[in-house]
Amino acid sequence: MKNYTKILSDILKKRILVLDGAMGTMIQGYNFSEEDYRGSRFKDYKHLLKGNNDLLSITQPKAIKEIHESFLEAGADIIETNTFSSNSVAMADYHMEDLVYELNFESAKIAVEACKKFTDLNQEKPRFVAGSIGPTNKTASMSPDVNDPGFRAITFDELVKSYSEQIEALIHGGVNILLVETIFDTLNAKAALFAISGIFEKIGYELPLMVSGTITDASGRTLSGQTTEAFITSLSHLPLLTIGFNCALGADLMLPYMKRVSRFSNFYTAAFPNAGLPNAFGEYDETADDMGKKIKKFLDEGCINIIGGCCGTTPEHIKVISELVKNYKPRKK
Repeated sequence: MKNYTKILSDILKKRILVLDGAMGTMIQGYNFSEEDYRGSRFKDYKHLLKGNNDLLSITQPKAIKEIHESFLEAGADIIETNTFSSNSVAMADYHMEDLVYELNFESAKIAVEACKKFTDLNQEKPRFVAGSIGPTNKTASMSPDVNDPGFRAITFDELVKSYSEQIEALIHGGVNILLVETIFDTLNAKAALFAISGIFEKIGYELPLMVSGTITDASGRTLSGQTTEAFITSLSHLPLLTIGFNCALGADLMLPYMKRVSRFSNFYTAAFPNAGLPNAFGEYDETADDMGKKIKKFLDEGCINIIGGCCGTTPEHIKVISELVKNYKPRKK
């Protein structure tokens, strides 16, 4: 078994790595219909499935592989599995909790195949797969009912169980990294990390861990109320490969928080901002060149080890970023 923590750490000492862009944005470009989401296997399924993007790893695997390869072609060193919502909590919306293992396993397999293809083409630029572990659609530390602040929609133990199933399948599928991302509630993230620790103990080896929070508004805090420093402190009990932020903000608005992460953390740093803020139609208008100018400031500040894109970012955005990073040295821990 390869020691991916050492492999990645050795590379990160030498250069800045590039993460891929937005899977959801790319899927939208296919304009899949309800029938496309169903495929032949779920043709007679009694619930609507359109919008369940993770299911496409089973019903439209060719498209998902095409998306991965487009980001790898653009220069991404790390691609994320199509598993942001592949947990039993989120899949309950589609009555597909029983598919969680298969969703994660198949998504990992597709990404691993894509990475192998590009690594084989250039051994000097190895590619890696990060198993995407989203936050679920429930929060453990806050009540969804303003009239009942003590109510919780989910417990810590329920989250651990849900995350454990996803994590085990991602590892069996061959991912090289586990990425706990878009963290809006740190208690959810703690449940994910607790589940990861349990799985590592069970299988007898470890994979590198990346954690990425989300600053939700101009207050500079996560949804559960933590500042950058508090967020880092509360998740630093494990030997993380990287810590940083993604989603919610464009690069210009995210930069001040990543500078604080860089100063405060002893881990490598990672950021994947949106392509600006959404317009009135929920779309992202920031061009690749415009985003590149903002990403350049991250590089000029020397606060980044891994950089990529979240909502609205396409292979064009990632290509600009991958060209930019060639001219910069990575942040030193």
